[in-house]
Formats: sequence, structure tokens, C-alpha cells
Amino acid sequence: MKCKFCKGKCVKYGVQKDGTQRYKCKKCGKTQQGDYKYKAYDTDIDNQIVLLTKEGVSIRGLGRCLGVSVSTVLVRIKRIADGIKTPQIKPHREYEVDEMWTFLGNKHKPLWIGYALDRRSKEVVAFNVGGRSIEMLSTIFKTVNSSAPSKVYTDYLVHYLSLVPCEVHVRGKRGTTHIERHNLNLRTHLKRLNSSPPQCSHPICNPEDLFLGIGVKL
Repeated sequence: MKCKFCKGKCVKYGVQKDGTQRYKCKKCGKTQQGDYKYKAYDTDIDNQIVLLTKEGVSIRGLGRCLGVSVSTVLVRIKRIADGIKTPQIKPHREYEVDEMWTFLGNKHKPLWIGYALDRRSKEVVAFNVGGRSIEMLSTIFKTVNSSAPSKVYTDYLVHYLSLVPCEVHVRGKRGTTHIERHNLNLRTHLKRLNSSPPQCSHPICNPEDLFLGIGVKL
């Protein structure tokens, strides 16, 4: 058996309380099992969470498909998000900045997502979540203005007048077509996480659980 951490050679190293064989790596010295009954210990679980999330599976659907608890799915998603690195911003680029309305749990708890989009690479270079205020947008423009942008396209929100230098500021709906399209895609992904899970062909899935169609409010 090869080590799951360093690919070294493992030797038998006693058994667990339930009788499962335990192994120890001769190279790194870590102990491990050949197969875990609880699927959260699988090394590929994070990749499966990312792939199923892209396909529109809800939080509870992820737990049913992968055979893990909902709390484990949420912890793994948070850990994956913490590992995302901030992209390197190139100077003298054109950016589109906009804010998108959504809600947390129900529509009585509104939330705004503001972010900046690189027009050439279509990458999100800065974002912030909060109210539709100048404080929320100022965090975004600290990053955008530090790269000496050639053009910044926004809508007619008055907060942008005090945040964007007038010589590079372009106001109007014609300049924000790319980020408006991105808003629709983002809203679709948020709606999928908030909806019932689609049919899943994973062998761990229980058809009765899928029939219930229980979603999670984010």
C-alpha cells in the first residue's frame, strides 16, 4: 500500500477498535487506513464538492450524494473558499464595477454584492459584501485604483463619483454589459444552491432522499 500523503511505502501497524487494518508510512511516519467507512476522510472529497456544486447540487444534496453530514459539507466549502488566492491585478486595465442585490435566508434580509470585473480577462479582481453604501464600495476601489486603471465603467449610482477619478470614469449602461451578464450567471448559481437538488447518479444517493428535494437557505 502507498501512503496517501507522500506516496511512500506503508507497512501494517496494528488495527483500529473496529478491527480495521491500520498502516504506517515508512517515509513520513503517518498512520492511515486503507479505506474509511466515513467518506469525509477521502482525499478526493473536496474535488467532488466543487464539481457537484458547479452542476447545481444543493448543500443537502451534496451531503446525500457524498455520504457526509451537512455540517461537514459547509466546513469543507469554507475551507475551500479560504484557500482561494487573490488574483494578481495587472496595471492599466479596464474594469467594470457593479453591485448585485440578493438576500440571506429570506427577502427581509437584503444583501448587496459589489465587485470589479476585468474587461479583458473577465476575472473578478475585487469584491465586497454588505449594504449598498460607500463604505462597501470603497473597499473595492482601494484595489482597483491601486492598479492605475485606464478606464472604469460603472452605472449611475452617485457613490461612484467620489470613488473613481473623473479622468478614467465612464458612466452608463453600455459600458457595464459584461458585468451585467456576469450578474445573471452569479444569480443562477445562487439560486441553484437555494433550490432542490437535481437527480444524481452517485451510488451513495438514496432515491427517497432525492424525492424529498430539501434545499438550504444561504
